[in-house]
Amino acid sequence: MKKLTSLLLLVVVVLVTVFAASPYYRAYQLKNAFDDKNGAVIAAAVDYDLLKPSVKSQLTAQFANTLQNYPAVAELGGEPLTQAANGFIEQAVDGAITPQNVEKIVSTQGQANMATKELAAAWAIASNQINLKSLIRDMIIERGDIDAVIKKQVNLVMNNQAQRIETAKTTPDASKPKLSYCGVNCFTISGVVKGYPVTIEMARQGFITWKIVDVTLPK
Repeated sequence: MKKLTSLLLLVVVVLVTVFAASPYYRAYQLKNAFDDKNGAVIAAAVDYDLLKPSVKSQLTAQFANTLQNYPAVAELGGEPLTQAANGFIEQAVDGAITPQNVEKIVSTQGQANMATKELAAAWAIASNQINLKSLIRDMIIERGDIDAVIKKQVNLVMNNQAQRIETAKTTPDASKPKLSYCGVNCFTISGVVKGYPVTIEMARQGFITWKIVDVTLPK
């Protein structure tokens, strides 16, 4: 009876250890995959149904905050500007956050393709990285043609952001990524990628399976 009790206790200890250590091991796997440019492993670790809505929400909220800081732009553009910008954000996120593109981004270590350029442009527009004087001038020149204004700004920002991404430092940051539980089924990985601070959130799906469900974008 004592042997059976000891065996059961050992099994419980092992299960608890595996349960608690599983996100750390998953983070280790993802880091190795990134270092080895194994995009397929990371692409398979993403829950796209949860990640895409979160990124869209972050970008649209950032763009709304940016407009509040520039009432002249908001007044000139009005609701059409917001709709056009949010429409571009949605299109960019849908195009960039796919298994195929995530695999490509990791495999090329951030080499810019069209989908990546559009997502970088969406982030730049939302995060006040655009030339507002140029935006106002274009609104006046185009006589309210918001789509034309957005298209022109997007092309400029896409090229600028693509260059920044490709020329950003590729050497690892001196500080190690910070790993921590944010709940029983929630785990975060915080670090610096290409010079930008990024926090990745994983959620437990099953006993020891973890998926990337959110990425906190730099502001």
